[in-house]
Amino acid sequence: MFTGIIQTRGKITAVDQTSPATLAMTIQAPAVLADVRRGDSIAIDGVCLTVTDFSEQHFTADVMVQTLRLTSLGAMNPGDEVNVEPAMAATDRFGGHIVQGHVEATATINEIEPGAQWTRIRISLPERLAPYLIDQGSITVNGISLTVAKVSEPHAVEHWFDIFLIPETLEATTLGTAEVGDVVNLETDLLARHVARMLQFNTKEEK
Repeated sequence: MFTGIIQTRGKITAVDQTSPATLAMTIQAPAVLADVRRGDSIAIDGVCLTVTDFSEQHFTADVMVQTLRLTSLGAMNPGDEVNVEPAMAATDRFGGHIVQGHVEATATINEIEPGAQWTRIRISLPERLAPYLIDQGSITVNGISLTVAKVSEPHAVEHWFDIFLIPETLEATTLGTAEVGDVVNLETDLLARHVARMLQFNTKEEK
């Protein structure tokens, strides 16, 4: 489990095709490798990956075809920067919200509006995820736990949501260099998905 609090930015140093359905991705991220072990979970841009090898500077993880299809990792190349968060330890502070590292969809950045104290970013939202977002609710974008500032109306033709980023988030994560048209990974709030699922069964029983 993760919290969406990014600990460092890493850099992809190698992407190797190990089988028709698998890539081995190597990431430079020394800040999170002091106590790493094989089998540990580390989230890269919000995607939970398993460490298969490591050194003092780098770690390697296998990326399966399903992950490549559902996330932005399939388009990553050596030199690209990514957000890195190791799995939460039981003694850690819970600074963000519950994040599984299971990306549900990708989306596109539609607008970026810089401000004196913050930057507003508007991101497209797949229709199937729209019911899980509310104003002031939680959303994970490229692994970053963020608060939804505004969300499109339920019957909108095209769904979207706004987030506001403070200078610290812009400095600490890759969203600080994001551009309109960039593709990002989304994971909606786990509790919202549970509630929606339970409501589906309640509706069925009432019928």
